[in-house]
Amino acid sequence: MASLLEAIENKYGSDDPEVGSDLPIAIYVPKKSPRKCIPSLLVLNDCDIESAGDEQALDEKCQQVEELDLAQNKLSEWSEVFGILKHMPRIKFVNLSFNNLSDDIGSFIENNCFLHLKDLVLNGTRVDWTSVRKLLRMLPSLEELHLSLNEYSTVEIEDCGGPHTRLQKLHFAGNPVNSWREISKMGNKFPGLQALVLADCPIESLNQDHNTCDSTSKFASLQLLNLNNTLLSEWDDVDCLREFPALHCLRIQSCPLVEELTEHERRQLLIARLPNVQVLNGGGAITKEEREDAERAFIRFYVVKDPEERPRRFHELVAIHGMLEPLVHVDLSPEKKVKVIFHYGEKREARRIDVYQTVFELKQRLESFADGLPPHRMRLFYSDHVMRALQGPEEMKFPQKRLYSYNISSGDEIIVDSKT
Repeated sequence: MASLLEAIENKYGSDDPEVGSDLPIAIYVPKKSPRKCIPSLLVLNDCDIESAGDEQALDEKCQQVEELDLAQNKLSEWSEVFGILKHMPRIKFVNLSFNNLSDDIGSFIENNCFLHLKDLVLNGTRVDWTSVRKLLRMLPSLEELHLSLNEYSTVEIEDCGGPHTRLQKLHFAGNPVNSWREISKMGNKFPGLQALVLADCPIESLNQDHNTCDSTSKFASLQLLNLNNTLLSEWDDVDCLREFPALHCLRIQSCPLVEELTEHERRQLLIARLPNVQVLNGGGAITKEEREDAERAFIRFYVVKDPEERPRRFHELVAIHGMLEPLVHVDLSPEKKVKVIFHYGEKREARRIDVYQTVFELKQRLESFADGLPPHRMRLFYSDHVMRALQGPEEMKFPQKRLYSYNISSGDEIIVDSKT
């Protein structure tokens, strides 16, 4: 185990005159003083740090530090954490991820307040809500807070004074909270919240009482919301997202609600339902043309449904575009599964594959077929059985490219090779 001071000296050198005095030849190399040689960004990940070290030496070395990354160390006492930070009067960013800080802060904070600290990362620290509440009181300038992977099933921040008006970004991914009623407490506590990341949380509904949406007053400033890999399964939950008055950037992928749809269908239905969203699942802004196409497709999708199945948005769009007749259905989409012959050395095997998967996902599934060859060492070559006589195999170079973009059909071949 080491102290922060020892880790600094191991990385940046010690000013101890005895160090290296037993060398037979001394070479004089001018250097800055220890205080000046410590950069404003101090990164000491995975250095087994468990304590602060000598206070006077730290005070001399760390006056200029503004950003501190101590992720994956052995810190377990908040007294040591604050014993480090008090020597950094300019500190703005601190990452303590994956240090076990589950013990209560205690009363240490009573005389400590870090006015410049704006960004605090506590992912995987198991910090409890009592400590979070105390941290919020002592960090009045905090703008971004990371609390992902902390095993929270509830949100307990309401009884720590009034609203924290400065916080703008909250990362809460990978916590087992499943109730929107719990999430809504964040909106009450952080009225200025602009970005909220809830990816990989098992949230089942955005309807607070499974009947009405109650989001407007609680998240009035929210502009970005990440709901990837949640358990949302009803389109009524998507309609609730219209109630966020400032929301314009949304991520909602890998949810039960949309997993049965093709990527194109999913995008069109979401765009049509959410006139407030300008950026969907990353990428550029939704264009006027794309939105109009999506809205017209939405009308045609629901016009063949029973009237009681049509959502409110259907009638709003009919008022804009008129009642559109369904198009004659000509399915131009690629087959979802095709039978392809794979070759690896002397091995040959026919498999049915999903053409909506990516090249990288296919490589992962071929690892056992290729005798354990890992995906990053694998090369794939696609051979069209119709064009084989006219052109050779095409290398599938791009890991995120979907297989259907190669126009793969049954009877085609894919050759697996190893990178040299």
